[in-house]
Amino acid sequence: MASSPRGSPSPGARKPPRKRVRLLYERRISLFSLLVGLPAMIVGGILIWLQPWSAESKLGLLLAELLVWWLLALALQEQTSRPLQTLANVIAALREEDYSFRARGAAADDVLGELSIEVNALADLLADQRIRAIEATALLRRVVEEIDAPLFTFDPDQILRLVNSAGERLLQQPSVRLLGRTADEIGLAGCLAAESETLVPLPFHSPNARWLVRRSSFRQRGVPHSLIVLSDVSRALREEERSAWQRLIRVLGHELNNSLTPIKSIAGSLSTQIAKAVPDSGQRQDFERGLAIIETRADSLNRFLQAYRQLAQMPPPVLRKTSLPPLVERVAGLETRLHVQVIPGPAIELEVDPDQLEQMLINLVRNAVEAALEPGHSTGTSGGAAATPLPAVNADPLVAMRWEVSERDVTLTIEDNGPGLLNPSNAFVPFYTTKPAGSGIGLVLARQIAEAHGGSIELVNRKEKGCRARMTLPRVRPAVNQT
Repeated sequence: MASSPRGSPSPGARKPPRKRVRLLYERRISLFSLLVGLPAMIVGGILIWLQPWSAESKLGLLLAELLVWWLLALALQEQTSRPLQTLANVIAALREEDYSFRARGAAADDVLGELSIEVNALADLLADQRIRAIEATALLRRVVEEIDAPLFTFDPDQILRLVNSAGERLLQQPSVRLLGRTADEIGLAGCLAAESETLVPLPFHSPNARWLVRRSSFRQRGVPHSLIVLSDVSRALREEERSAWQRLIRVLGHELNNSLTPIKSIAGSLSTQIAKAVPDSGQRQDFERGLAIIETRADSLNRFLQAYRQLAQMPPPVLRKTSLPPLVERVAGLETRLHVQVIPGPAIELEVDPDQLEQMLINLVRNAVEAALEPGHSTGTSGGAAATPLPAVNADPLVAMRWEVSERDVTLTIEDNGPGLLNPSNAFVPFYTTKPAGSGIGLVLARQIAEAHGGSIELVNRKEKGCRARMTLPRVRPAVNQT
């Protein structure tokens, strides 16, 4: 079978359709304008040529007729194309979100005027929607900035795209340094991996803090994003824990008091009767010694219960303006076992209960002094860092107090060069103590006082040696629910 020459189409092949040449809209209008006037031009030319005029007159009239014909065609094209070009410019401005242009000559008595009216109405509608969208966005940004819960948004690559002021305070970095970084780099990878409504610890916060993660999804320009909202539920959990301990203490105190009172009374009565009825002998001394032990232990157990009842029945603070420096100096002067160094700070007045605040500082200073005086503690150095005000230490125990003032808070710090905390997570557990004669309520009372004032307290081990207690109190009177 013979093949067709290379490059030539086969006999049965369909030819590709030819593209239709389409004139531009303006040229079509010009052509139609000229065609509309062509019959009149032909008739007029014939009538002029049949007139008994000179050739120069006939040619002049024909040229004038052609000029008028051409000017009328241009005018028709202009009247047809100019309004459409104006409407195209208005629509192009709307596409560029410029709502200042409007179509002129909008009238309801013709078709083109009605089109202009509709385009202007569309421009007004889009401008109104744009203004509402801008106002809604501004309101949303204001709400996001004002809420006290840290808020973060991440794209599908887990890159941070939005953070509010609370999130900046939590991460202790400005947004310009956070945006564009991954969740793993800023320490929030666990929040993205956790299920919504679950509790997670954060590596850069207090080890005892618990954060409730609320996670949801949304789309921005069609791209899925993750919204993370964190809520610090540590205080709420501690309130529930404290309430449970208080109920337990009240029940135990009531039951034990009901038993200790008659035991003590009976022991005293038996001791009196034995002294009268039993002659002085070794057996009588054994009875008296046993009853004295019972009475003494009953008194000791009663005092022990009264100390714990203080934890369950602490009154709400009576707030009044109190100068902080004299209070700190007074607390430091109450400690006689060791000189407590007071590092001067700015003069500041707080709206606090001075008695409760003093009791809190006394408990913390007492713990710091006992830790610094603990036998066998090794020496360390502070390194001269600004954040660690203790001077270079030798074998001598040291305790220092200082305070710092920020725009919203006052931070009091008590540091020692003792052995530090063996188990910081149990420091605020009621009844937990590592001291032979400790009761396990001093730190619990201190935190309860701090939180009743709207503040917080944390204990951390110093990098050099020892422990640091940091209390944060608000400079203005807080609105706190007191139990």
